Amino acid sequence: MRMGKYELGRTIGHGSFGKVKFAINFETGQPFALKVLDKSKIIDLKFTHQFKREIRTLKLLKHPNIVRLYEVLASKSKIYMVLEYVNGGELYNRIATKGMLSEAEGRKIFQQLIDGVSYCHGKGVYHRDLKLENILVDARGSIKISDFGLSALHEHLRDDGLLHTTCGSPNYVAPEIIGNRGYDGAASDIWSCGVILFVILTGLLPFDDTNLCVLYQKIMNGEINEIPKWVSEGAQNLIRRILDPNPKSRITMASIKMDDWFRKDYHPTYVDDEEEDILTNNEVDSINQESSDQSPPTTINAFQLIGMFSCLDLSGFFEKEDISERKIRFTTNQYSTKEDIFKQIEFLVTEMGFLIHKKEGKLKIMRELERGENGGVTTILSISAEVFEISPSLYVVELKKLHGDSSSFRQLCNILSSDLGIPPGITRDDIRSSVV
Repeated sequence: MRMGKYELGRTIGHGSFGKVKFAINFETGQPFALKVLDKSKIIDLKFTHQFKREIRTLKLLKHPNIVRLYEVLASKSKIYMVLEYVNGGELYNRIATKGMLSEAEGRKIFQQLIDGVSYCHGKGVYHRDLKLENILVDARGSIKISDFGLSALHEHLRDDGLLHTTCGSPNYVAPEIIGNRGYDGAASDIWSCGVILFVILTGLLPFDDTNLCVLYQKIMNGEINEIPKWVSEGAQNLIRRILDPNPKSRITMASIKMDDWFRKDYHPTYVDDEEEDILTNNEVDSINQESSDQSPPTTINAFQLIGMFSCLDLSGFFEKEDISERKIRFTTNQYSTKEDIFKQIEFLVTEMGFLIHKKEGKLKIMRELERGENGGVTTILSISAEVFEISPSLYVVELKKLHGDSSSFRQLCNILSSDLGIPPGITRDDIRSSVV
């Protein structure tokens, strides 16, 4: 069966309004998941508004850890959502089959979950139904958050700044939602993330009872099932801070990202606004792959160097910014390799509270700020750093502002150039002779 340029194959999933089919774009050979929805069911059950909301939400979200919506097609009786194909199945099935995950594997999944959910909150999107069944796993073990049918947007907040629709799955729902007095969408999503973390590290639910009323009472009181002794103290502490029944004192996204247990081997899967509109499926896949620090440095010659700078006077720490005033370059000869420079940059900015993401021989440096009392996080400064090798003993460090305030950008550049730049005593002639 064909629908447009897609050839439909086996059924890979079922939902309330239709099936999910495996599909191939016969022009490119690329696989997709085609969600086939019955129009009459959507209309009869009065889910038209919810369906439109899901479409609108998915169009906003372009992140490596969120299932991507590529396009929506329609016939007289059906609606077809062309989604990213994730071939590893649900995280729920993985836990059910293997039991609990190792702490290292569980932490990696949780880091990706937090990255994806934090990104949603930054876009004003609250999932409201985070659970193992709505997290897919690809062949490399990377997760994809799916099913935004119950999501809410910032515009759905009432005058009190809260959401009021009661929704979610019983074992994962936050106590403030049960209380039915309004809730912060970000804080309730964080609670659900805490339940997921508990399950992937223990194979058990933190709140469980066959009687729904008793279950909700346990959730309201924060009566967490005993955490097994094999779970490390750092993980236990983080779980307890997340599963705080008081949303006002519950840990926030920004604080989770600064937690020592969370930050171990943490490589943020961050997508900046400049990349989102041009991101292809292959590039999405590559972001999930750990970039290698062993990649050879980009080498430039003297003629390219002249093109990069308005003049060859490299004796100062800073060169004149380009027309867009988004780039600053300085030179250094204090390091033997490009990797040594990157390690020093990473050390300096991490000490100042920045997050680091390595990708394709570049560093992304980010600082995030909590938005609201229990809201998501907003990236207030985002910078890319790249190193060019001029000669075996001379490098150019280029810092490019991707997002944020220019004065904060320049302040960080001053700190980095002061630490990394060519020390006093190196002359213009010394540098010119090195280039030649």
